[in-house]
Amino acid sequence: MVNLNRVLLIGNLTRDPELRYTPSGSAACEFSLAVNRNWTDKKSGEKKEEVSFIDIVAWGRTAELCAEYLKKGRSTFVEGRLQQDRWEDQKTGQKRSKIRVNAERVQFLGGRSTEAAPAPQEISGQASPEEDIPF
Repeated sequence: MVNLNRVLLIGNLTRDPELRYTPSGSAACEFSLAVNRNWTDKKSGEKKEEVSFIDIVAWGRTAELCAEYLKKGRSTFVEGRLQQDRWEDQKTGQKRSKIRVNAERVQFLGGRSTEAAPAPQEISGQASPEEDIPF
Protein backbone atom coordinates (compact mmCIF):
# COMPACT_ATOMS: atom_id res chain seq x y z
CA MET A 1 0.00 0.00 0.00
CA VAL A 2 1.34 3.43 -0.95
CA ASN A 3 1.10 6.33 1.51
CA LEU A 4 1.81 10.02 1.11
CA ASN A 5 1.90 12.65 3.84
CA ARG A 6 3.03 15.94 2.28
CA VAL A 7 1.74 19.47 2.94
CA LEU A 8 2.57 22.66 1.01
CA LEU A 9 1.23 25.94 2.41
CA ILE A 10 1.66 29.64 1.78
CA GLY A 11 0.04 31.96 4.28
CA ASN A 12 0.52 34.75 6.79
CA LEU A 13 1.50 34.26 10.42
CA THR A 14 -1.40 34.88 12.79
CA ARG A 15 0.85 35.49 15.81
CA ASP A 16 4.52 35.80 16.67
CA PRO A 17 6.34 32.44 16.84
CA GLU A 18 6.98 30.80 20.23
CA LEU A 19 10.40 29.19 20.72
CA ARG A 20 10.86 26.52 23.37
CA TYR A 21 13.41 23.83 24.10
CA THR A 22 12.91 20.16 24.94
CA PRO A 23 14.60 18.78 28.07
CA SER A 24 17.42 17.46 25.86
CA GLY A 25 17.98 20.93 24.35
CA SER A 26 16.25 20.56 20.96
CA ALA A 27 14.63 23.79 19.74
CA ALA A 28 10.93 23.73 18.86
CA CYS A 29 9.11 26.73 17.37
CA GLU A 30 5.33 26.92 17.11
CA PHE A 31 3.41 29.36 14.93
CA SER A 32 0.14 29.50 12.98
CA LEU A 33 -0.60 30.37 9.38
CA ALA A 34 -3.78 31.87 7.97
CA VAL A 35 -4.36 30.34 4.54
CA ASN A 36 -7.05 31.88 2.30
CA ARG A 37 -9.23 30.21 -0.32
CA ASN A 38 -11.12 32.44 -2.76
CA TRP A 39 -13.86 31.31 -5.15
CA THR A 40 -16.95 32.50 -6.95
CA ASP A 41 -20.31 30.98 -6.06
CA LYS A 42 -21.70 29.40 -9.25
CA LYS A 43 -25.34 30.14 -8.41
CA SER A 44 -25.09 33.74 -7.23
CA GLY A 45 -21.84 34.83 -8.91
CA GLU A 46 -20.82 36.23 -5.53
CA LYS A 47 -17.12 36.17 -4.63
CA LYS A 48 -16.42 34.27 -1.42
CA GLU A 49 -13.44 33.72 0.86
CA GLU A 50 -12.64 31.05 3.42
CA VAL A 51 -9.75 31.25 5.87
CA SER A 52 -8.12 28.23 7.52
CA PHE A 53 -5.82 28.58 10.52
CA ILE A 54 -3.07 25.96 10.51
CA ASP A 55 -0.75 25.21 13.45
CA ILE A 56 2.91 24.60 12.51
CA VAL A 57 5.92 23.30 14.48
CA ALA A 58 9.55 23.56 13.31
CA TRP A 59 12.55 21.87 14.94
CA GLY A 60 16.27 22.45 15.46
CA ARG A 61 18.04 25.25 13.65
CA THR A 62 14.94 25.84 11.51
CA ALA A 63 13.00 26.56 14.72
CA GLU A 64 15.60 29.06 15.89
CA LEU A 65 15.63 30.89 12.54
CA CYS A 66 11.82 30.99 12.43
CA ALA A 67 11.73 32.51 15.91
CA GLU A 68 14.34 35.09 14.93
CA TYR A 69 12.96 36.25 11.57
CA LEU A 70 9.22 35.52 11.49
CA LYS A 71 6.67 37.92 12.96
CA LYS A 72 2.90 38.20 12.95
CA GLY A 73 1.64 39.07 9.44
CA ARG A 74 4.75 37.77 7.62
CA SER A 75 4.08 35.73 4.48
CA THR A 76 5.69 32.29 4.64
CA PHE A 77 5.93 29.07 2.63
CA VAL A 78 5.94 25.83 4.65
CA GLU A 79 6.56 22.32 3.38
CA GLY A 80 6.12 19.43 5.77
CA ARG A 81 3.92 16.60 6.92
CA LEU A 82 0.78 16.22 9.01
CA GLN A 83 1.27 14.95 12.53
CA GLN A 84 -1.44 13.99 14.99
CA ASP A 85 -0.73 14.54 18.68
CA ARG A 86 -2.81 12.59 21.22
CA TRP A 87 -3.12 13.11 24.96
CA GLU A 88 -5.50 12.72 27.85
CA ASP A 89 -7.02 15.86 29.36
CA GLN A 90 -5.83 16.00 32.97
CA LYS A 91 -8.97 17.76 34.21
CA THR A 92 -11.67 15.68 32.52
CA GLY A 93 -9.77 12.49 31.63
CA GLN A 94 -11.04 12.75 28.04
CA LYS A 95 -8.82 11.66 25.19
CA ARG A 96 -7.88 14.61 22.99
CA SER A 97 -6.06 14.99 19.67
CA LYS A 98 -4.79 17.75 17.42
CA ILE A 99 -3.40 17.72 13.89
CA ARG A 100 -0.64 20.14 12.95
CA VAL A 101 2.08 20.46 10.33
CA ASN A 102 5.60 19.33 11.20
CA ALA A 103 7.67 21.75 9.07
CA GLU A 104 10.52 20.28 7.09
CA ARG A 105 11.22 23.37 4.94
CA VAL A 106 10.33 27.00 5.63
CA GLN A 107 10.81 29.85 3.18
CA PHE A 108 10.44 33.43 4.37
CA LEU A 109 8.50 35.48 1.82
CA GLY A 110 7.63 39.17 1.69
CA GLY A 111 6.10 40.57 4.84
CA ARG A 112 3.57 43.12 5.97
CA SER A 113 5.90 44.33 8.68
CA THR A 114 7.24 47.88 8.55
CA GLU A 115 10.52 46.62 9.98
CA ALA A 116 13.34 45.72 7.62
CA ALA A 117 12.87 42.05 6.87
CA PRO A 118 15.55 39.77 5.49
CA ALA A 119 15.35 38.79 1.84
CA PRO A 120 13.33 35.66 1.11
CA GLN A 121 15.30 32.62 2.12
CA GLU A 122 14.70 28.93 2.54
CA ILE A 123 15.68 26.81 5.49
CA SER A 124 15.37 23.07 5.82
CA GLY A 125 14.71 21.45 9.13
CA GLN A 126 14.91 18.17 10.87
CA ALA A 127 12.16 15.85 11.98
CA SER A 128 10.88 16.07 15.52
CA PRO A 129 12.99 14.26 18.11
CA GLU A 130 11.80 10.94 19.45
CA GLU A 131 11.14 12.39 22.89
CA ASP A 132 8.20 14.00 24.63
CA ILE A 133 7.36 17.48 23.45
CA PRO A 134 7.36 19.92 26.39
CA PHE A 135 4.11 21.68 25.40
